[in-house]
Amino acid sequence: MTKEKDMRIASALLRSLVSCILLPASTVSFAQSKPGDVVVDIPFNFVVARQHLPAGHYIVTMQNDSTARIFQPKGRTIFVPTGAGRRTTDEGSKLVFHRYGDTYFLSTVCVTGKRTTRELYPSAVERELAQGKAEMELAVVDSTK
Repeated sequence: MTKEKDMRIASALLRSLVSCILLPASTVSFAQSKPGDVVVDIPFNFVVARQHLPAGHYIVTMQNDSTARIFQPKGRTIFVPTGAGRRTTDEGSKLVFHRYGDTYFLSTVCVTGKRTTRELYPSAVERELAQGKAEMELAVVDSTK
């Protein structure tokens, strides 16, 4: 009888241990994004707020009407000031980049259901490229969420 009781206690302890390990891991991944966030897989390196960021999985959240938070779930966070832009149609959540040569600058954040976009202010380098008549192309990355 005690051997059977010991097995039940060991089994209960093992289930508790596994729950303690898995629950925080799942909470972290779910807590990273919320409704209204733009979740994207950016396939190229890019520049935002004079910071060079690698290609990868990013989440963009609007902290308020004038600040965006850009982060990777297990990476660094960047807060950038934004201004309001106009949107004529709701084409879903996406990020818009200005591309000059091989350099991509994050330009606009569009969120599903919002009639305004959030425009990032161009850096001095981007303004210099634009004033120098460098050819600019748009690159759009749709949200994966």
